Amino acid sequence: MNTYSTKITSLQANKIKEIIEKYNASFDVIQYSNWRAKTTSFQATYYTSGKLLVQGKDISKIAAEIDSVIGIKRVEEATIEIEYEKYIGTDESGKGDFFGPLVIAGVQTSKENKQRFIELGIKDSKKLDDKKIKQLAAIIKANAVHSVVVITPQKYNELYAKFNNLNKLLAWGHARAIENILEKSPCDYALADKFGDESLIRNALMQKGQKITLKQMVRAEADIAVAAASILARAEFVKRMDEMAAKYELNFSKGASDKVISQAKIFSEKYSKDRLNEVAKLHFKTAQSII
Repeated sequence: MNTYSTKITSLQANKIKEIIEKYNASFDVIQYSNWRAKTTSFQATYYTSGKLLVQGKDISKIAAEIDSVIGIKRVEEATIEIEYEKYIGTDESGKGDFFGPLVIAGVQTSKENKQRFIELGIKDSKKLDDKKIKQLAAIIKANAVHSVVVITPQKYNELYAKFNNLNKLLAWGHARAIENILEKSPCDYALADKFGDESLIRNALMQKGQKITLKQMVRAEADIAVAAASILARAEFVKRMDEMAAKYELNFSKGASDKVISQAKIFSEKYSKDRLNEVAKLHFKTAQSII
């Protein structure tokens, strides 16, 4: 399942709702939401916080329509021109999922492996199924200097309590991925998907990272290095979710839906609420329904 998340105004929400209605959507209201829409291909929830969450197998079309309403121009691969032959791309997975870790990955491309990645059809992980992601992840790891930073739910909750800000936590993870790669193979440029002010990652970088040119860009997954990083991050996230399900003998759904709340309650009944931090990100509003 793919996920699209963004903050919108009430006026934008009304326009987006009109667009969604054309998909023959049925509407209802769930906890902490203004409305929820269900169609045969996706589900969209507009929360009272102003957050819009869209989930589905193929959400590329509705995501593009939402982007047009809120004024985001999608960045196509051809429009990203990077003068460096050797550079790092970073991306994350698990940011919008109540259960499981936050995974940040970095991949360094060169003239040689970039061409191979293009030939393999490497692209944003949101456009690929989990089986394909697993296959491509193995190829990427074998052909590129890379780093995968896994922030387990317990560590995530510790860091969130320290930073008290998701973007700062994300910046810390992206910086670690960049630094890990620079330790193995120095270069002068890094590109990350934009999630906050560029100074956040810059300030989190250490000695080696402070010397590089850092750029953040909306829809940076259109770049081959960031796309490869998104695949590594997603592959590791899915792997960790599967391991968690086997360890606790429970199903853990992605996202933050009503189904997730039900699963969290089942976990709490089986293992106690005090152990919820072992599997979930507790700053999510979803946690308030259980704790």
